Amino acid sequence: MDIQWRKSSKSSGAEGNHCLELAEYGGEILLRESDDPGVVIRTTPGRLRALLDGVKAGEFDDLT
Repeated sequence: MDIQWRKSSKSSGAEGNHCLELAEYGGEILLRESDDPGVVIRTTPGRLRALLDGVKAGEFDDLT
C-alpha cells in the first residue's frame, strides 16, 4: 500500500512523533498516532465529519 500520511504543521515534539496522522485510501479515512504507527483506525469521511461536528458542538464535553 502506498499511503501518504499527513500531520499538522503544529505537531509537537522535537521529532514530531506526538501527533495524529491522517490519510485517505480507497475511499476511507485512516488515522494513526505517529508514536504507534502500526495501529490504524479506519472510518468513512461521513463518520469522521459526524464525530468532528459532535466535538465542536460539545457533545463529548462530559467525558473530560
